Amino acid sequence: MPIPIALTIAGSDSGGGAGIQADLKSFAACGVYGASVITALTAQNTKGVTGIHDVPADFVTAQIDAVFSDLDVAAVKIGMVSRQDIISAIVDGLKRWKAKHVVVDPVMIATSGDRLLSSDAINQVRSVLIPVASIITPNLPEAAALLDAPIATTDAEVDAQGAGLLALGCPAVLIKGGHGEEPTSVDHLYRAGAPVLRLAAPRIATKNTHGTGCSLSSAIAAGLAKDEPLEQAVRTAKAYVSAAIAAADRLNVGHGHGPVHHFHAFDR
Repeated sequence: MPIPIALTIAGSDSGGGAGIQADLKSFAACGVYGASVITALTAQNTKGVTGIHDVPADFVTAQIDAVFSDLDVAAVKIGMVSRQDIISAIVDGLKRWKAKHVVVDPVMIATSGDRLLSSDAINQVRSVLIPVASIITPNLPEAAALLDAPIATTDAEVDAQGAGLLALGCPAVLIKGGHGEEPTSVDHLYRAGAPVLRLAAPRIATKNTHGTGCSLSSAIAAGLAKDEPLEQAVRTAKAYVSAAIAAADRLNVGHGHGPVHHFHAFDR
């Protein structure tokens, strides 16, 4: 049997903890072959980002065509997309190649709380990118930004935003609870016509959580690439990332917010 293949379309993290690098590590740890399309280069490390260089949209298209024309891509994860022309190039490529199992992690909010996308780009994510997704995985600030609403603080408010995001045209939404304050981190999975699934895990006391969102969305894509049902893929990815966070302090990488331990299962 050939190995399942997953593709990440995202920005590169020169520090290796998030973005393309985190996605490829997660794919490998979860047992799938990873391919990549780079949308932006970043100069960053565990202490922050010092520069961003966007890849021209036509070269994003060239990368997409190169991958799909040769590799049997079973799932796609989409991360950092900062410009309207890049979003259009990605959506056109996904439609042209009839991509399946598209996981969109709408990277819109920096750790500082600042928005990374212009209002026009956010509108395009809402109207063009989300409708081609199989599932989107916003955190609490990103869910609020997509709906132009305050950040949800109660289950009822999260549920209302989950319904609002489903109404944008994707069949499933996972709102991540990592930005909450409770001792338990609860992710909420919403699917059309299905009851809400609440996935809880103990909140782990560590500063080394860089790349958590990238790793979760790529682990979900890995599960889908292996033909796991959506709920199983989400549950498996949640367990994988929780364990990666719990083991993060063993890495001792950098002087700021270090990465999670993608290969914790192989650490002896």
